Amino acid sequence: QVHLWESGGGLAQPGGSLRLSCQASGIIFSRSAMGWYRQASGKERELVAVMRSGGITDYADSVKGRFTISRDNAKNTVTLQMNSLKPEDTAVYYCHARDGDRGFWGQGTQVTVSS
Repeated sequence: QVHLWESGGGLAQPGGSLRLSCQASGIIFSRSAMGWYRQASGKERELVAVMRSGGITDYADSVKGRFTISRDNAKNTVTLQMNSLKPEDTAVYYCHARDGDRGFWGQGTQVTVSS
């Protein structure tokens, strides 16, 4: 059974930082593409960042230069470092894993950016 456990959400002030982590089990982590998506209230879920098994990364234009995705294959963990946060980054953030043709979602963690 596949599980993705997210942690690290919360409240931050504009310009602040938060770090999200996702620990996976039940998949072959080292060959999986790991990513973060977000869904703001009333909007569709969108890709934030993804890191493929070979280390290639892709970011949404809105977060380039502010967010960094990384992974630790020894710990089956993917991390999203979020700096220079803006109110428009407020959303539920979801961890996603793609292992071959199978995709899996975490339960989501709320990130709120407000003064």
